[in-house]
Amino acid sequence: METNILELINTRRSHRKYLPQPLSETQLNHLLAAALASPSANNLQPWHFTVVQDQVLLDQVNQATRRGAQAQDNAQRSPRFADPAFHVFYHAPCVVFITTQGGQQALDCGIAVYGLALAAESLGLGSVILGLPRLAFMGPEDREIEKALRFPPGHSFVIAIALGYPDDTKDPPARDPGKVTHIR
Repeated sequence: METNILELINTRRSHRKYLPQPLSETQLNHLLAAALASPSANNLQPWHFTVVQDQVLLDQVNQATRRGAQAQDNAQRSPRFADPAFHVFYHAPCVVFITTQGGQQALDCGIAVYGLALAAESLGLGSVILGLPRLAFMGPEDREIEKALRFPPGHSFVIAIALGYPDDTKDPPARDPGKVTHIR
């Protein structure tokens, strides 16, 4: 399937409902190749990608994330956590955790996760970029979770992305052209 990059950018949506069908090895290889090809400052490639398809482990990280949310005061807590059925990974069949050793390198991880989202769209898959799992790494269980996810030594969570076959449809949101300033 060939799709114009501008079309991919304009049609990509965050999907929050997935079919249970797993991704193929070929799809995973394409996605990871796209992630590894992402640009980074000074070509440092500071990231590590942890691909998780183990639903039991994802449920454990989800529960740790929920506990982290409960530790926040109500004003800071995402309203999504008010729903007891909320699952931070939306029951996606695959989640990629992106880690780095810190500093400005988190920006490079943000670029890489967007590359993953576009690559997923090009393969007919859906995705949602996730910051909320950071709450799992802010509590007393953080080292246990990092170990279970096999993060490299010294690496910390930056961002994650859920991937799978979407089981929802969404119209494009309105875009605000007022967010652009031209200086000529």
